[in-house]
Amino acid sequence: QVLLVESGGGLVQPGGSLRLSCVASGFTFSRYAMNWYRQAPGKERELVITITTFGSSVNYADSVKGRFTISRDNAKNTVYLQMNSLKAEDTAMYYCNVHLWDYGPHAEDYWGQGTQVTVSS
Repeated sequence: QVLLVESGGGLVQPGGSLRLSCVASGFTFSRYAMNWYRQAPGKERELVITITTFGSSVNYADSVKGRFTISRDNAKNTVYLQMNSLKAEDTAMYYCNVHLWDYGPHAEDYWGQGTQVTVSS
């Protein structure tokens, strides 16, 4: 069964850093792009950043450009989100996601349970 397990969230001060991890299982990790989303209270869930199967990143949120870095370790079935220079506006639940477009009878999105990031002084 496809499973994404996230960790690494917590409370940090503005300007601080966190590294989120997402351990994947139940599919061939190296064959799929991986994504990080986030959702702040009262706001829609947004795609933040994607990493391709060959390690290239695509940033979708202008507000985090230059501060967030995505990486993956295929040997560990793990995708990371390094977050630097954190701002209060980064406070959100952060979700790991994979879109398994060719895995099963229909394309499906799979989500981690979410990990809370709170940036506050």
